[in-house]
Amino acid sequence: MAVLRLFAAARTAAGAARDVLPGDTVADVLDAAVERYGPEFAAVLPTCAIWLNGEPAVATAALGPDDEVGVLPPVSGGCAR
Repeated sequence: MAVLRLFAAARTAAGAARDVLPGDTVADVLDAAVERYGPEFAAVLPTCAIWLNGEPAVATAALGPDDEVGVLPPVSGGCAR
């Protein structure tokens, strides 16, 4: 099981900031998250950067029990001058 950390719109869509989900790969954990959180989360996921232990991840990356998968939607903002 890996820790899933959700930020911004992904956190809002899931209704959680953190979860523990089963999976042998990053893709498995994301699939479990879509199943758990539903279509609103699934709609946000394609726009997100996925990180594994603080580094950009590929879907096929293998996971260990202490690994953390981060889901980071694009960020916008700033201030107008």
